[in-house]
Amino acid sequence: MFSIPVFIILGILFVVAIALFVARKPLQNQLQKKQSGEAIEQFRIQREYLEARFFDMASSLGKPRGLRWIECDWQPEVTYARDKQSGMLTAFAAVNIRFEAIEGGDMEDVEAVGLIRDAAAVFHFQNGAWGTGGRALFNMNPQDAITRLENQYQPVG
Repeated sequence: MFSIPVFIILGILFVVAIALFVARKPLQNQLQKKQSGEAIEQFRIQREYLEARFFDMASSLGKPRGLRWIECDWQPEVTYARDKQSGMLTAFAAVNIRFEAIEGGDMEDVEAVGLIRDAAAVFHFQNGAWGTGGRALFNMNPQDAITRLENQYQPVG
């Protein structure tokens, strides 16, 4: 019977372990790319629902103070980024938002209330589903959002 010395078996196991360690990052990146592609496609399919959910959430937050959300006019631009710490995929969607002053509030006599506001609506992909907290980044488009938040987000695609 042929027997292999223990040091050869240990050497082979060591080489395999090193190979797996070296291949881990590229394999992880490949998996992340695949998952991102699937999530982005899911966003496209669910976009109308997500836009409605965003409006409901954002308008219920009471921000900006003294204003009532009237309308969101969604633009086609969407950019995607990954949070550098958590790895969470985020979508920034272009939107124009209209407000009106709440009667008797601080903003009632402010002329600028009726102006359309450019914003980037924020959506997150977590646990296999897209969601939103109704957060809008005002006075920026989706690309500006990623640029301004470059310390937190890394562009995807």
